Amino acid sequence: MTDAHPETPTILSPTAEAPVEGLPPGFGEGIAGKAAFLIAIAFSIFQIYIAAYGNLPSQVVRAMHVGFLLLLGFALIANLHAKSVPAKAVFWGLGVLGFATGLYNWVFYTDLIRRSGFLTTPDLIVGTVLVVLVFEAARRLMGLPLALIALIFLAYAFFGNHLPPPFIHRGYDFAQLVDTFAFGTEGIYGTPVYVSAAYIFIFVVFAAFLERAGMIALFNDFALGLVGSWRGGPAQVCVLSSALMGTISGSGVANVVASGQFTIPLMKRFGFRPAFAGAVEATSSMGGQIMPPVMGAVAFIMAETLNIPYAEVVKAAIIPAMLYFGACFWQVHLEAGKADLHGMAKADLPNPWDAVRRHWPLVLPLAVLVYLLFAGYTPIFAGTMGLALTIVLILGTPLAALIGPLAFRIVFWLALGLAAASFMRFGVNILSLVIAVLIVACFAFKGGRETLLICVDSLAEGAKNALPVGIACAIVGIVIGTLTLTGIASTFIGWIISIGENNLFLSLLLTMLTCLVLGMGIPTIPNYIITSSLAGPALLSLGVPLVVSHMFVFYFGIMADLTPPVALAAFAAAPMARESGLKIGIQATKLAVAGFVVPFMAVYTPALMLQDAGPIAAQFGYPVEVAYIVAKACMGIVLWGAAAVGFLARRMAWWERFVAFAAGALLVAALPLTDEAGWALSLVWIGWHCWRARQASATA
Repeated sequence: MTDAHPETPTILSPTAEAPVEGLPPGFGEGIAGKAAFLIAIAFSIFQIYIAAYGNLPSQVVRAMHVGFLLLLGFALIANLHAKSVPAKAVFWGLGVLGFATGLYNWVFYTDLIRRSGFLTTPDLIVGTVLVVLVFEAARRLMGLPLALIALIFLAYAFFGNHLPPPFIHRGYDFAQLVDTFAFGTEGIYGTPVYVSAAYIFIFVVFAAFLERAGMIALFNDFALGLVGSWRGGPAQVCVLSSALMGTISGSGVANVVASGQFTIPLMKRFGFRPAFAGAVEATSSMGGQIMPPVMGAVAFIMAETLNIPYAEVVKAAIIPAMLYFGACFWQVHLEAGKADLHGMAKADLPNPWDAVRRHWPLVLPLAVLVYLLFAGYTPIFAGTMGLALTIVLILGTPLAALIGPLAFRIVFWLALGLAAASFMRFGVNILSLVIAVLIVACFAFKGGRETLLICVDSLAEGAKNALPVGIACAIVGIVIGTLTLTGIASTFIGWIISIGENNLFLSLLLTMLTCLVLGMGIPTIPNYIITSSLAGPALLSLGVPLVVSHMFVFYFGIMADLTPPVALAAFAAAPMARESGLKIGIQATKLAVAGFVVPFMAVYTPALMLQDAGPIAAQFGYPVEVAYIVAKACMGIVLWGAAAVGFLARRMAWWERFVAFAAGALLVAALPLTDEAGWALSLVWIGWHCWRARQASATA
């Protein structure tokens, strides 16, 4: 420690609030705004209490989670979108009605279990209202495409018995469909909503607290100091800070909006083209969903769906995430070289290690989270404890600032740290007691009360940030319920298997195109759930390891947000870059080359995701196989990056770009002798290109 209060993170200057998907910033004005704000706080407190103590039945938790989502969602629609007083009243009424469906499931929980499959008239009314409200909330908050896709599946459940084979099903009456979609665990209250209620919400609130505590400032300062002086420094800073932010937020489009306001103008000021600057921000922000330890919400859904520890999903994502961001760094380096752009002056940049020394306490909750996840604890326990420790850190900061001598401050933090860490031995109650004592202490003076307000704001913002994810999980339950009830998934699976028997690559290509097309209109979560439900079992039957097949779908669900014509992340960056979203999307597709290459490589060589061993492992050992596959992937990224940018040591002719692309394709193909041919062509071409570049510079 130094004398400059190194243990005091910057927490009393809240970060600029970014718009949440489908909603502008804030909670509204007047009494209605305060009411929405209080609802968001109540939502967060309810979820944190359930995560810490879990003394309610799972069905009740799911129903109340959806009830809170509908209440807060419609309240914000009323406050932030509705223009007239009658319209505001209608949306508030819809929100209260949605919350009442959750209360109905809580109050009549035992009765509903006893009469499962034999619903009463009030049950049918409540179930129908729930389905209608979920559709309307999804349409308002997530856009029309997702609601339309779910509506097509719902219509198929109702009328599919009138279709010709192979799409026909036996038909279901209204009561059975309401029971499936609105009360069972295979409809709206299915696995996606369970994961949203149990895991995702806690991690979203955790990220909100860390952001308010100054984690974004730490990441930005660290990235500026570490890579700001590299060639293309501002864009390298964008990639590194987005990768770091992805470790806690797991969001994509929201990261573009939040961090792009700083990084995109910075890149443009140092000479990067607007389209490229927007693409760097969009590509690196979307990579946050695959960046361990806190990946996107899909990772939690994947772990629950596959019934594997979350740490297994993280393990499978580590190498691909490194390759993804490595490809971004590499292409930024090449683009800067092509445009003759340099880094930022080192004298103007902060010392990255000084930033770490000043804000090192912020790293502790993240370190605890990583330890708990990899020590085998459940994500809900790890996330709750990480959140609680962040709250302890924030509440303890103003108290420590009152302590004069450095030695006493050290003693205070040690005592507080030991008290907080004792949860590992004595359980969550001791941590709750520590937080309660800190809250009481903070009430006693002005600085502490300001800190309490920061915590309250974080609770509200976390609930608001969780809205799009939760609503998407609810509406996609209609799709899952239809697939489960009608068995249409088996028809699709059989079709994929029949194609893959002759050509696995064609099956993978069709699955990729399905993800990209679906992703034009719906977010990553429903995209993954729908496509994995259809294609995952088919790919498994074709010999693709289960985790790899689901990661394949996950990756292309993310790539859909970068791929034109409907590239949500690119269009989110467009206003800040002052450039066409389509142009940004084209550049982002080039930058995200690893996101397109790695999933295919992992199918043929699962060791890239630390899964099944191959023939190299049998002969030389598993570490050798992993190292070789990674080296091959890196070379492919080097070659395809150079081909995409048209620059390596100097500008490349069109035929050089073709040779580089062909050499990379040979390395990715994983066919007999293609590796040998790919390595030979790569080394010969790179050597020749560098020799020509040196000759040109010598004669210049």
